[in-house]
Amino acid sequence: MPKIMLAEDDATMLSLLKTLLKLEGFDTVTLSEQENVLEAIHRENPKVILLDVHLTQGNGVDFARQIRSDAELHNVYVIMQSGMNLIDECKNAGADEFLLKPYMPNVLIDAIKKGITSRLD
Repeated sequence: MPKIMLAEDDATMLSLLKTLLKLEGFDTVTLSEQENVLEAIHRENPKVILLDVHLTQGNGVDFARQIRSDAELHNVYVIMQSGMNLIDECKNAGADEFLLKPYMPNVLIDAIKKGITSRLD
């Protein structure tokens, strides 16, 4: 199963996401608060990244722009999430999908499956 990276600094949300994705059979890796986002993506090589807009490391929108400007990461499917409706800002930064929190688990699973099938190597 393709790897999913979780870039989320809310411990409760992260725990819920890990549990949900494990139950769905996904291999997940989490980004620690001290890690450089781009270095972690290069090291872990996820197929999909679930990227929160507000992270301890910085602004997820800026990270999305950096991901899209990195030629080695062009196949990473970026799903951004926030409690604020920032769909236009996130899409303009290069996000493939935007999820407004709170969302139903099936919405996330559908977005991840779409990302996996749209970025076949």
